Amino acid sequence: MQIKNILKDRILHGQYPLDTNIPPEPRLEEEFGVSKITIRGAIKELVQEGYLEPSSGRGTRVIRNTRAAKRSTWKSFTELLVEEGHAMQKKLLGAEAVRYAPDTEPHRLLGDEGLRVERLYLLDGAPYIHYAHYLPARLEKADLTGLAEQSLYGFLEESGIVLARFRDAFAVSAVPAGVAEQLNLAAGTPLLKRLRYAYDEAGGVVEYSEGYYNTALQHYVVNYDG
Repeated sequence: MQIKNILKDRILHGQYPLDTNIPPEPRLEEEFGVSKITIRGAIKELVQEGYLEPSSGRGTRVIRNTRAAKRSTWKSFTELLVEEGHAMQKKLLGAEAVRYAPDTEPHRLLGDEGLRVERLYLLDGAPYIHYAHYLPARLEKADLTGLAEQSLYGFLEESGIVLARFRDAFAVSAVPAGVAEQLNLAAGTPLLKRLRYAYDEAGGVVEYSEGYYNTALQHYVVNYDG
């Protein structure tokens, strides 16, 4: 399941572009250190979900790179970028158990302790978005293998957390020094900042994140279709 989700994430982020073949099975076996049966199982599920199409002697081709059903006109920000020919790549900068400082949003939402995950998104190879994700303490012992590429929300669902809804807030904020270094910018540069709140079915916050976008590389786009 984890390998399937990583492969799907690569498709959705343009690392395996539409109408191209994914790497052959032996290369994927070597990369992930698993058997042929495991790789074939992951590919089979992606074929069933409509992302891949096998062809005898010609490899396995990407035939869909959007998460939404074909009848839907809504597309996520990443899907819009991939549709325009861009590629997004994720880099895990760190994941550690931390004590949340008093009078901070993570402390207010999640309590005294939790898991902090720091990731960097690259747009066509250039640092573009920095995310700090704050998660509940019960995830401190979760298996973080593959989180570098896997969807964070896929990781949460695998950990038994059902996501019910999201709320986003946007602002312009001076980028902190540590984040600025990761984005190759001067500290204090004004950037678009996104705050995300993810809620479970009981209405509790299961993820709070702060993202800084270098919109000089690419504007943040919201697409509305009537």
